[in-house]
Amino acid sequence: MELEMEFIRKMPSPQELKVDHPVEPAIYETKRRRDAEIRDILTGKDSRFLLIIGPCSADNEDAVVDYCQRLAEVQEQVKDTLYIIPRVYTNKPRTIGVGYKGMAHQPDPEGKEDMLAGIIACRNMHIRVIRETGFTCAEEILYPENHRYLSDLISYAAIGARSVEDQLHRMIASGVGIPVGMKNPTSGDISVMLNSIAAAQHEQQFLFRGWEVRTKGNPLAHAILRGYVDKFGKSLPNYHYEDLVRLHEEYGKRDLENPAVVIDANHANSGKKYLEQIRIANDVLYSRHMNPDLKKMVKGIMIESYIEDGSQKIGEGVYGKSITDPCLGWPKTRDLILELAGRVDY
Repeated sequence: MELEMEFIRKMPSPQELKVDHPVEPAIYETKRRRDAEIRDILTGKDSRFLLIIGPCSADNEDAVVDYCQRLAEVQEQVKDTLYIIPRVYTNKPRTIGVGYKGMAHQPDPEGKEDMLAGIIACRNMHIRVIRETGFTCAEEILYPENHRYLSDLISYAAIGARSVEDQLHRMIASGVGIPVGMKNPTSGDISVMLNSIAAAQHEQQFLFRGWEVRTKGNPLAHAILRGYVDKFGKSLPNYHYEDLVRLHEEYGKRDLENPAVVIDANHANSGKKYLEQIRIANDVLYSRHMNPDLKKMVKGIMIESYIEDGSQKIGEGVYGKSITDPCLGWPKTRDLILELAGRVDY
C-alpha cells in the first residue's frame, strides 16, 4: 500500500539540537531569573501587572529584535508597575495556513529553506532577543512537537482557542515548567477553558515523540479571555466587568491553583479592530480597580503590537508591519504602555 505521507528526513531531537547549537550560560541565567519573577507575579508574591505584547506573528528577525529593543527602553521606565513579556510567536501562520505557515515551516519568504533551518531560525531569533534586550519571551504552543526545540529559551506559553480542546496540548501544558495561558475556545465556553486548566495542572502520563512520558502538573496554568464567535461568525467580547466576575465565580467552584486570567485585547475581543486594544486595556484596568477580587485575579493583558500600524499582504515588504493580524504601531504602543503603568495601581 502506497503511503499518503512522504517521510522526507528524520529531524534531530530537541536535546541533540541544543547540544549542536549551544547557548552561553548567561542566557540561561536570564531565563532562570525571569521565570522566577513571572512565577511570583502569578502566585501573588509580586504585585506587578503582566503585559504580554508584540507582533501577531514573528516573521522577521531584525524587525522583531528592533521592536523588542524599543520595548526594553520603555520597560525601564515602567518597571515598578508593569512586567513586559514580548510576544515572539515564531510558529504563528496565517489562519488557514496558506501563504505563510510560520517561521518553523517557512523561514524565508519564498519557502525554500527546510524545517531544520526553520527551527534553528526560531532559536536564533529568541537568542538574539535575550542577548540584546534581556527579555525572555512568550510563544504559542501551536505544534506540540515543536515546543521542546525552544523550551530552554522562553518564559511564557499560550494555548490557542482552536488548540485548547486538544488533549495533547493540555498534557504538554502540564509539563512545560513555565506559565501557560489557556485561551477560551472560539465558542466562548469557559468551562472548556477551565477543564483545560485542570488537565494542565494535574499529573499526566502519555506518549510523546516516541517516548512514554510523565509530568508533575503545572500549577501556573491559567485562563486567557480572547472573546468568542457566535453561530453567525460575529465576534463578541468577554473582557467586560461582568465576564470577569463570572470567571471569578467559576474559578471558585473548582479546586484550581493560582486562579488567574490574562485578557487578550485583540482577536474576538476587539473584532480584530486593533485600535480598540487601547480602550479595552484601559477598561480592564478600571474593572480591576472596582473589585478587589478582580484585582487579585486579573494578572495581565495581551496586546498585538509591532512597529507599524495595521497589517500587510505577503510580499509587500513593509519593515515591522504584521503579515497576519493587524497590530498597534509603535508610537501608539509606547503611549499605551506609559498610560497603563500610571493606572495599574490608581
